[in-house]
Amino acid sequence: MKNLDEEDKEKSMCLQVATECFRSLRNACVQCYNNQCRLRELGFIETTVEILRVVHKCQDKDSDCLCNVLHCGIQFLGNLAVQNQSCKDEIWEHGFPRLFLDLLDTSDQKAVAYTCMALHTCLNEDKVEQLTQKQDSFAVALKVLELCRTQPELDWTILIVTEHFLKSQTLIEMMLSTMSPQERLTLLELISAHLGEGREESEECGILPATAEFLAGCFKDSCKAVLLLDSGDSSDDEEAVIVIRLLDILCEMTSGLKVFMSLQDHPDLLETTVVLLKEVHFLGREGKNVFSSAQNFAEMGTGGAPSHPIISFKAHLVRLIGNLCHRNTTNQNKVRELDGVSLILDNCSLDSNNPFISQWAVFAIRNILENNSENQQVIQTLRRQGVADDSALRDMGFRVEERDGNLLLRPVKKDPK
Repeated sequence: MKNLDEEDKEKSMCLQVATECFRSLRNACVQCYNNQCRLRELGFIETTVEILRVVHKCQDKDSDCLCNVLHCGIQFLGNLAVQNQSCKDEIWEHGFPRLFLDLLDTSDQKAVAYTCMALHTCLNEDKVEQLTQKQDSFAVALKVLELCRTQPELDWTILIVTEHFLKSQTLIEMMLSTMSPQERLTLLELISAHLGEGREESEECGILPATAEFLAGCFKDSCKAVLLLDSGDSSDDEEAVIVIRLLDILCEMTSGLKVFMSLQDHPDLLETTVVLLKEVHFLGREGKNVFSSAQNFAEMGTGGAPSHPIISFKAHLVRLIGNLCHRNTTNQNKVRELDGVSLILDNCSLDSNNPFISQWAVFAIRNILENNSENQQVIQTLRRQGVADDSALRDMGFRVEERDGNLLLRPVKKDPK
């Protein structure tokens, strides 16, 4: 096998024999702990790793035989590691990080998939922490995230991130601090999807509270990027979308997940959110831009052009404020001190750019007022000033009519022809 780079009549036969050997060994390891241990004791792991290194170097010679050896060899290591810690450790000792990195970087998609399977099987808490200790080790983690973005159909990479990477605060912080905007967005989308899927097992989602605190800090530090969305600079758009995704994650984390409710005590998160809502709201009022309210309800859900990333952003700011104020007197008072009560009430109107914003506003006001007499007094001092703009209702064929202190919903009378 060491002479594969030489032209040899026996090369093809040698590769076929190696393939059949690996295939037999792979099958012998399935649910058989004794076979796994015996093969490890006989030195098959180190030998297999060396063979895979040689075959990988010769892949440019375009040979199906080489690919078959690679596939069966990787599958053998993967099966060898299943439910066998000693085999996992030895595969890791001989193959990490160089072999894993080389195989993840190959153009052979089957080899990549099988390597991800073996990597997922070998990983545990200690090995994940090793990914943070050296540059070439960290490169394995970065490569997995790159594959999540470029090959989203590959389930093993998603499992590696959600079942292993997300449990390490150090790794998540390193990745978000060093990756490109596209890769950061991929990681945040995986976190968001993982939180959404794990609602029933909310306390077992695997993400640490310290990681949630770090994400809240990222949102605080970068939230102003959203205000540049209308600048026309694509790099600004990338940073803004990251902020939008961070907001989505924080909304999910504070929606009844007890493990993350320490975010209510974050020193700056609530104030940052209220101030950002105020800036976005005022920008939308200054002129027609991405933050302005709209009444294009007929265009919603038509399957046309993709939605602008800013859609629902203001509604989610209101939602996060409501979550942070739930049964938290300190935050309730802080919203009042920041003039946030009237700000949220000003966002109760229908807005097709922020579906359900009126519902989230009602939810937020309910949480802000609960058992808080001072905030309730703020509401009691409000005075009716007339009927608000009802153009959205008129577009749907209705109008608001005030009669004897009550508001009535009436159909718009059509002009007689």
